[in-house]
Amino acid sequence: MNEPRWLTWSRQLQAISQTGLAFTRDPYDRERYETLTGLAATMLAAHTATRTDEIADLFHRETGYATPKIDVRAAVFDDRRRMLMVREATDKDRWTLPGGWADVNITLTESAIKEVREESGYDARVIKLAAVWDRATQGHPPSVFSCAKLFFFCELAGGEARTSLETSEVAWFGRDEIPADLSLGRVLPQQIERMFAHAADPALPTDFD
Repeated sequence: MNEPRWLTWSRQLQAISQTGLAFTRDPYDRERYETLTGLAATMLAAHTATRTDEIADLFHRETGYATPKIDVRAAVFDDRRRMLMVREATDKDRWTLPGGWADVNITLTESAIKEVREESGYDARVIKLAAVWDRATQGHPPSVFSCAKLFFFCELAGGEARTSLETSEVAWFGRDEIPADLSLGRVLPQQIERMFAHAADPALPTDFD
């Protein structure tokens, strides 16, 4: 893991306090868990440009048992083994695979297909789950909350290029044509390379850490 230890510690404190607040019925324990929330927020504020009260407010919006968030990414390939990528308008027009947070009330596969359609205009057919990785172990920029990243290997099933409120450009790239300006919070070069490996050999087992 390349994350600073203070981030790991503050995330763990926040998870303990969130779960504790969800289940405790003891007013004294509730006070102790609230103190942990404040401590986690103070640790983050000391190492970032965000105020303690803003971070504490973010933490208090998270309720129930603390679990990782789920990010889905679709590696869509056409019949020329080119990969579909989109420019992420919310991240300085950097390139990424279509995807985002998984939606409720639909399957993870359906979430991936939905993200492809919304962000690129294309329809995709999911072939398999290619990888399940923890964001913190992969080398992504540090983030407040724990996150599991699911990569689906997909085939093009129709549609046509169309941008959206989230994307400013849609394009296909060969293995040696991947743009350098990637949205690293969403996808990393080695993850893209691994998706090309799955496209070359669909029998490869699912990667996980």
